[in-house]
Amino acid sequence: MDIQKDILRIDLKKYIKDGCLNLRVTPHSSRTELVEEEGKLKLYLQAVPDKNKANLELIKFFKKELGLKVEIKSGMKSRDKILRIITDDKLS
Repeated sequence: MDIQKDILRIDLKKYIKDGCLNLRVTPHSSRTELVEEEGKLKLYLQAVPDKNKANLELIKFFKKELGLKVEIKSGMKSRDKILRIITDDKLS
């Protein structure tokens, strides 16, 4: 799948700070795709920004394509988002 190959080229580690990821979202796009533009992450989503549809697609995208569980920490109604990466670390 082409999307998967493009995603693998992006080093997400350099964008993750304190367990959070900053990105800009463009809803109602012709494709769903994560890209690097001008040194920043940008996520194009096919979903419309209505009734939380784009936010839900964002969360599903990270889970399905990257295997990351995320929640929106900031930017629920904004194109600029801060995502918190949820880890399954269990305390012994």
